[in-house]
Amino acid sequence: MTSKLFSKLPADLDPHRLPQHVAVIMDGNGRWATSKGLPRIAGHRQGAKTLKELLRCCKDWGIKALTVYAFSTENWRRPTQEVDFLMRLFEQMLKRELAQMHREGVRISFIGDLSILPKSLQVEMQHSMTQTLQNQAIHFTVAVNYGSRNEITKACHQIAELVERGELNSQQVNENLVAQYLDTAGTSEPDLLIRTSGEVRLSNFLLWQLAYTEMYFTDILWPDFDRMAFYQALLSYQKRDRRFGKLNASLSA
Repeated sequence: MTSKLFSKLPADLDPHRLPQHVAVIMDGNGRWATSKGLPRIAGHRQGAKTLKELLRCCKDWGIKALTVYAFSTENWRRPTQEVDFLMRLFEQMLKRELAQMHREGVRISFIGDLSILPKSLQVEMQHSMTQTLQNQAIHFTVAVNYGSRNEITKACHQIAELVERGELNSQQVNENLVAQYLDTAGTSEPDLLIRTSGEVRLSNFLLWQLAYTEMYFTDILWPDFDRMAFYQALLSYQKRDRRFGKLNASLSA
């Protein structure tokens, strides 16, 4: 089926059981390009188009939040030419797509250590967040120079400083407090995590936030992850019994 046929929620998906927040590890751009005899940057370009389509699909189908892993703290180890291209691609996409996303009610956020990114990119990121802050159609969060262990460590440092200054009692430190100092503070935890390309690991992504998230792994490379593939992920999600540590109704009766 084409994406045009999937412009509306497929009839066999229950609109009342959709994940409200989907997180995605977008993996396989380089392998997709190599398999086609193309340079790796071609895979990143196609992956950006796939992301744009997924964001629109989430909005069309009533999913309220999408968080994607765009660049990890470990990705700096990639060839300099590839890293530089990715930074330019992020900036170009923001400049090109911001007006349209704003018109469509997309709220844009970025998480991670943005301070070491190119200054011009930081300016575009801040502008896009400010411009779309009040939008409510869908919350689109992009993790750039993000690592979950670093995020949790930073939160612990901030809380420890409050305790040292006497502004907080150590007995007040609980899960809710820690969550308030994470990059994702104020955002609901993901209901569904999707990772493409056949890799079956979290790669330092949202380790705290994914504690009770349903996970879906697919061999499809990210540039080929279309609406049909997303539909299959949602079908799988709707077959899950999300108990959050409790027994299901039939066993507890």
